[in-house]
Formats: sequence, structure tokens, C-alpha cells
Amino acid sequence: MKMTGSKVSKDSSSQDAALVGMGILCSKASGFVRDVVMAYFFGASGLADVWRVSLKIPNVIQNLLGEGSLSASVIPIYAELVEKEQKQRAGHFIGAILGILLVAGALASLVGVIFVPMLLPSIFVAWDAEKVSLVGTLIKILFPMTGLLVISAWTLAILNSHKRFFLPYCAPVAWNGAIVSFVTGMAWFRGVTGEQLLVIAAWGALVGASLQIIIQVPSVVKCLENFHLSMGRSVFGVREALKNFVPVATARGVVNISSLLEVVLAALLAEGAVAALGYAQTLYFLPISIFGLSVAAAELPELSRQRLIAPDLLMSKVGDALERTYFWVVPSAVAFVFLGGMIISGIYERGEFVQADVPVVAAILAAYALGLISTSGSRVLSTGFYSVRDTRTPAKVAYLRVVLSLSVGALLMFPFDRFQSGDLHYGPVGLALGASLAAWVEYGMLKNHLKRILESRILEVKGKGRMFFASCLAVFLSYMVQSPIQIGVGKLKTNYGIISSIEHSVSAVLVMLIFGLSYLFIMDCLGVGWSISEWIKNLRRRSELNDSE
Repeated sequence: MKMTGSKVSKDSSSQDAALVGMGILCSKASGFVRDVVMAYFFGASGLADVWRVSLKIPNVIQNLLGEGSLSASVIPIYAELVEKEQKQRAGHFIGAILGILLVAGALASLVGVIFVPMLLPSIFVAWDAEKVSLVGTLIKILFPMTGLLVISAWTLAILNSHKRFFLPYCAPVAWNGAIVSFVTGMAWFRGVTGEQLLVIAAWGALVGASLQIIIQVPSVVKCLENFHLSMGRSVFGVREALKNFVPVATARGVVNISSLLEVVLAALLAEGAVAALGYAQTLYFLPISIFGLSVAAAELPELSRQRLIAPDLLMSKVGDALERTYFWVVPSAVAFVFLGGMIISGIYERGEFVQADVPVVAAILAAYALGLISTSGSRVLSTGFYSVRDTRTPAKVAYLRVVLSLSVGALLMFPFDRFQSGDLHYGPVGLALGASLAAWVEYGMLKNHLKRILESRILEVKGKGRMFFASCLAVFLSYMVQSPIQIGVGKLKTNYGIISSIEHSVSAVLVMLIFGLSYLFIMDCLGVGWSISEWIKNLRRRSELNDSE
């Protein structure tokens, strides 16, 4: 039996999304290790605040020039040239993009190193001079790192267009690994602590950025044909890419400046607020990156190749992408709301990160989780706009999201900051609630605009109700086994003492394993999404084929 074209396309998109997801999972897992290491040495202290701020400011420039903006503006053009086998045009186009990025990245790094430290005292007015000075020291190291990571976004655009998805999304493992190696090595073997250890972490980040590019170079070289480095705006496709880049970069710039302003607002709260916000965001962005971004990244080249198909069919593809995203994001959101405390404890509670810090970070995570579904959905919907070369609509909607998020967050954060657990205050919960409300407004507007552009009334996402039902039932089952698991792990600790330092982690992993397997089993019984029984049948079929051969 022959597969239909749509079936093959859907299977291909699912496989591509899986590769992106696996790459991002490796990257995020290494990011978790980095965060756990930083939490162990710095907890939710003032030094942890400094580290978060020092990374955030250069990260704004990286996101402005990097992955998301470059993917939306370059991949649709480059992928189409590759598909049409216009190799000379493709090589000259991608070479001109690299030339422009090299200059832009160098200028951004230079401006950051020289001018940003001068502006810090007027930005972080609630911090003492010593903390602000330390941020300035770290930024002088981290801004050159940003220039390097912009080039990594260029390699990602090339590899994605050639359907090589795993490596570019896995490459940040090198960056995280370098930070972890520098920090743990200098702390445990040389006894470095405090401010000096933060400076060591920044140097690790700079070295890691270089490694992140180096490991991608061999694969990129294999993809390039007729490559010609230039800065020529007259090269075919460059003007269109720059035209598309401006609204996307502006939108991402607004969103990232919003993220920076969120940190600035958190810096007005009690000490540790920036660090607590950052720890929660690390978890919050995990399902968005693995599921929302992986599906969006895999769909963009495919939709760009098929941008002239019937609007209803294009809308159907977007609906399929949303369904694949929601299948994983819905249970993630439910788990963050109801099991967040256990998750935070399992990941961070060790060293300088104490038990009293857990409820605050868990509350921030739960507030963010309320907007998790809409944020992931917006990433997929934006891909639909980019595929038809409309980069302006998502940009305009992003402006409204930013204004709404910051306005609501600023109103709520001070009332929440009156409450505390240990030394940490609940102020950042207000910022997270503002972000979640704004995310739902953005999602609704993007959905309506996309239907209007494609002149389609259909955007069907099947099984959402059953996903929520299965997630809630899985949470109930997890609650049932949580106490027995904790008692069992406690007995192992008492009898053997070999897992005392990871007691919370072992309990969290076991409970989350029960949650995940329960959700998949219930969804399989309901006939939605990923099928365990079908997977087992496929394994048996492959085994029989191998035996027959």
C-alpha cells in the first residue's frame, strides 16, 4: 500500500520535530546541570542575582540577532533555493548573511563591552555599588560570547534548511558543559568561592561559545556549495531576508527587552528575586523549547516549501503541529501547577539552595505554567505566518503582549512581595502572572489573524479535553504514590545513607515517572496521540522482519 503525500509529509515533520526535540532535550538537560551547579554554590542569594542579570543583558542581543530572528528571515529563502537546487544562489546568499552577521555581532559586542557597564548604576537603582560593579565585570566577558553565539545561529539556519536538525540544537551542551567544568573544577580543586567563582563561570561561558561553533563546522562545510563570503545587499534574497528580519528582530527585541525589564523589575524586590525568577523560568521554558520550538522549527522549512498550497491545507498542517505540541505541553503545565514543589525540591534543593526557597520558586513556576499552553501555541502559529512570508503580524501582536505583561506584572509584584518563605519573597509571582495573562491574549490574536490571512475558518486541534483529563488523572495517581515513594526512599537513606544528598531528586524522578507513564497509558486508552500499543506492534514487526532476513 502506498502512502499519500500528506501522510509522508506528516510523518516526516514528526520525525524532524523529534530530532529537534531530542537535540533541545540534550541542551536543556545540560542547562539543568548548569543551573543545579550554580544553585548549589550560590543558592538564591545576591550573587545568584548578579549571575542571572549578567547573562540576561547580553542574551537580549543574542536573541535579537540570533536563532529565532535568523530562522524566520533566512530559512524560508535558503530552504527554497536548496529545494530548487539553485546552488550558486544559495551559496552566495548564505555567505552574504554570514558577512552581515559577523559585522553586526562584532559591533554589538564592542558596544556592550564599552557602554553597558556605564548604564548599569542607573538601571539597577536598588542594588548596592558592589553588586553593580560585579555585573559590569561579568558583562565585559559575556558580550564577546554573544558575538560568537550569533554565528552559531547562522550554522543552525544552514543545517535546518538541509534537514539536519539534531546537531545544531544539541550544540549548546558544549556551552553549558564548559561553564559546569570551569565552576566545579575551580571550586572543588582550587577552593575558589564567591565573586571570583562567578568570574570563572563567565570565562567558562566564553570558551563554551567557541566550542559550540567548532563542533558544528564540519557538518556545515559539508552542506555548503558555491559558498562566497560577502556583505552584498545586491545578492539574490538578501534584501528580502533583511526586510523580513527587521519586523521579526523588532518583535523579538521587544519581547527580549520585556524579559530584561522583567529582571529589572524583579531587582526592585527583595534580594534573591531575580535568581528565584530565573530558576522557575529554566523549568518553564523546557517544554516550550522541546515541544513548541521543536515542532515550529521542523515545520518552518516544510511549510516554506509548500507555501503556495491551498489555505485550508496549510491551516490543517498548522493544526496538526499544534496537536503534536499540546500532547506534551498540556501535561507539562498540569504537572508544574500541581507537582511543582516536588519538582523544584528534586532539582535544586541542595547546597546553598535551602528548603525554605522551594515554595517561592514553585509558586512562580505555577504562575508561569498558567500561560504555558498559549506560549507554546503562539510559537507554532508564528511559524504559519513566517511560512507565507508575513513577519509583521507576529511582531505587532508581540508589542501588545509585552505592554500587557509588564503592566500587569508591575501592578501585582509589590502586593505579592509582602509575603515570604524564609529569606525569599513572593514578589516574582506577580510578574509571572502578568506574563501568563499576556500570553493568552497573544495566542488568541495570532489565531484569529492567521485564519483571516489564510481565509480559512478551520483551525482544529483534536483531543485537548482528553489531554487535560488524562493529565489531571495522572496527577491524582502521582499524589497516591508520592507518600509511599518518599517513605521508601527515606528508609533507603536511613538504612544505607548512600543517597542522602539526592533523596529529594530520587523521589521526584520516581513520582514524575509514574505521572508520565500514567498520562501516556491513559491517552493510549483514549485513542489520542502517541500510542503505546502501536509502538509495541511496530517493535514486534521490526523484530520479525529482522528475524526473516
